[in-house]
Amino acid sequence: MQIDTTTRQESPPMKSCRQVDLGRMAYAEAAVLQQRLVAARKIGAVPDLLLFCEHPHVITLGRNGKREHLRVTEDFLRREGVEFHHTNRGGDITYHGPGQIVGYPILDLNGIRRDVGWYVRQLERCMIEAASRFGIPAFRVPGCTGVWVHGSAATGPRSGSDPSGVQEKLASIGVHISRWVTSHGFAYNVSSDLRFFDLITPCGIPGCRVTSLEKLLGSPVSRAAAVARLGEGFSEAFGLELIPATPGELGDWLARDAETMRASAY
Repeated sequence: MQIDTTTRQESPPMKSCRQVDLGRMAYAEAAVLQQRLVAARKIGAVPDLLLFCEHPHVITLGRNGKREHLRVTEDFLRREGVEFHHTNRGGDITYHGPGQIVGYPILDLNGIRRDVGWYVRQLERCMIEAASRFGIPAFRVPGCTGVWVHGSAATGPRSGSDPSGVQEKLASIGVHISRWVTSHGFAYNVSSDLRFFDLITPCGIPGCRVTSLEKLLGSPVSRAAAVARLGEGFSEAFGLELIPATPGELGDWLARDAETMRASAY
């Protein structure tokens, strides 16, 4: 009888990332929160995080964006109840609002992979995977960051290999990375009112058409289902185990970090 004495090498445990759903949050409030979390992540006071939220109507202009891609005046936006913010993320101009899920990863890429291009491609993969879980074939377009589909309001989704399909943008990406800690992230249209994209030249791309998951499917999609699929796609793309956490836990981490900073000042 032969005995197998080969030593089996176990795979290293999957790194974890805490997933926090912040619900509806003003854009400026989310920006301040990200700044605090990035500072805390740099010193290891908080773990890797994936924040999900939804913003009231707001248009943001990235650090490389062009003001002329806003197609209306700021006075018009104020009358319509739409905020306008300059931001330090990459990319051009975009719209956030109800029905759109925004994901803000706060990741220390020092422990994952220090490669900006790879990071952006993984965010795209996350959203492509999420779309596939709804039966939507999504894809990248060379030279255009984000996630695209073939489809129209009249015909619904078409095969991803169909070259005659009209390309429409389902999701956008704009990131900021400081000492390899990430902030900002992605925006995924679930049930967005797409008329608000008429106020801008989306992502600074002339003729860019924008779509949503509900428009493609022709049926309602719950926010919970979309968040779940995005979480699954994110976990797969980055090889991270997502562990749910609450906004209260997030507040506790930040409070402990503030206490540590005060103590170190003495």
